[in-house]
Amino acid sequence: MSSTQTAHQLFAEMREFATFTASEQRYIRRSLDVGLGRQDAFRVWARDGDETASIRTQYVVYQDLKVLRRELPQSEGLDGMERFMGPLLRVSTFDLAQERLSSFSAYRFLYERLLGAEVRPWLPSAFCGAAALPQIRPCRRKGLLQSISEAAATAPGWSPREPAFFPEFVELEEAA
Repeated sequence: MSSTQTAHQLFAEMREFATFTASEQRYIRRSLDVGLGRQDAFRVWARDGDETASIRTQYVVYQDLKVLRRELPQSEGLDGMERFMGPLLRVSTFDLAQERLSSFSAYRFLYERLLGAEVRPWLPSAFCGAAALPQIRPCRRKGLLQSISEAAATAPGWSPREPAFFPEFVELEEAA
């Protein structure tokens, strides 16, 4: 990929990230810190006891990411599907139940970075499955399920291009 194409991709991903709510942006950055082991999420993201408990649980649930990276089915057959979809559905349900991701776009953005471009074909079904589970409050289910477009749900193919933009925590200095 040329440097011009890479720059265009990077800016497009940054623009997409900017369309997410502040809560979605914060949760995506926090989740990338937990899921990619970038930094101590407790120190950076925990504002109170509830958030500390949520991050602790997220570290435990995100242990499944190791399995998901290893078990990603390589064919369109049924082999390996259950070893992959079970953990993907579990992690997806956890993230959606946190009520900080309110759309398929934000969910997809996060999971493409946690698991790589190869996971794209699996995301619509995992998102819809997780959003429909009883762990998601009924009033949230409708909004989540309506957020996935027909084009995303029925896409005939997915880009193999890996994400270029991985948002991180930025500490703002206080004004003097």
